[in-house]
Amino acid sequence: MEITVNQIRLFYTQAGIGAPLILLHGNGEDHTIFTDLQTKLASDYTIYAIDSRDHGQSQHDVPLSYQLMADDIMNFTDALQLKNITLVGFSDGAIVSMLIASQRPALVHKVVLAGGNLTPQGIKAPIRFGVRATNWRKHDPLLSLMLNEPHISTKALHQITAQAFVIAGEKDVVKKSETVEIASAIPTSILRIVPGASHSDYVKDNTTFYHYIAAFLQPYRTE
Repeated sequence: MEITVNQIRLFYTQAGIGAPLILLHGNGEDHTIFTDLQTKLASDYTIYAIDSRDHGQSQHDVPLSYQLMADDIMNFTDALQLKNITLVGFSDGAIVSMLIASQRPALVHKVVLAGGNLTPQGIKAPIRFGVRATNWRKHDPLLSLMLNEPHISTKALHQITAQAFVIAGEKDVVKKSETVEIASAIPTSILRIVPGASHSDYVKDNTTFYHYIAAFLQPYRTE
């Protein structure tokens, strides 16, 4: 399915029935990373799995920033008249989810933040240097985005009223101190570090990811 919001075309899939839940993927990915998770959640939620701008089947060659990506999703929710949404964001999707939940707190009921960072420096230095070297050759807008953004303050996170589940891998590319800072700054949050996990393996294995977030999502139902 396609919709034009914020002056660009977004591709998304919709499945299930119940309260609205939006899935937001990471850098260089698309909505299909959540295919199995969408199936697992569809009995309790209406799932919207969205390709971010310049990703997947959404419009490419457009201006790119995390704020624009957040604006896209907020416009998407307004166009579909969605309220009390749950956001599940991984990596870049977690960054976008933090922006949405802090800027439109009344919109977001619950938020899962998996592998998100507040600043580029929140990524471990060796990873940052590797991305910079790769981008020096490729000049990839998606890599440039990672190197130059985000810039989210803990003061902004204080504005989040949604219940939050903050999760990262023990061997994540995001510094553990950054993950702890995110969880500490959100008034109502739960923190989970996945033992032995990398940045993405526990997410790409949708069954494992579902195992970690299901209990957090479970209490919210629509009759």
